[in-house]
Amino acid sequence: MNHTNHSSDMLRYVSYDIVFQEVPGEVTLAINIANCPNRCKGCHSPHLQEDTGETLNESVLSAWLEKYGNAITCICFMGGDAEPHEVGQLADFIRKQNGNIKTAWYSGKNVLPEGVSPMSFDYIKLGAYVESLGGLNVPATNQRFYHIVKGKMIDKTNSFHKL
Repeated sequence: MNHTNHSSDMLRYVSYDIVFQEVPGEVTLAINIANCPNRCKGCHSPHLQEDTGETLNESVLSAWLEKYGNAITCICFMGGDAEPHEVGQLADFIRKQNGNIKTAWYSGKNVLPEGVSPMSFDYIKLGAYVESLGGLNVPATNQRFYHIVKGKMIDKTNSFHKL
């Protein structure tokens, strides 16, 4: 494993919070990752397009697992599309540290980046935000939310649609 990171290829986070809606049925520590390359029109978090924030690495995740491990059931990477392989590596790290915590990734890419395994995650959201189609809570959305079961991506987008 290569740990020689340069500042330009290192994940950074702007903020984090415990949330309840991003991953249905989970109490999720959502990490808002900086330097988003997607530039979706109408983006609800344009500040995440900026190259700012604190380094996100294994020691930061270890500290959060220690602090929040009993209060959360999932850790979700909100973004990270500039460094998708690093997101996958950190998800694998979380699984090794605490097998009870699920991992999720909200990516703005329309397909899973080559070399990133769905096996690193329990949940993956794919799809650029298209203002006219809306987000996951809108039935017409282009975005898809998958539950990963034994390596298969099962579309659970409808779990966001209110009956």
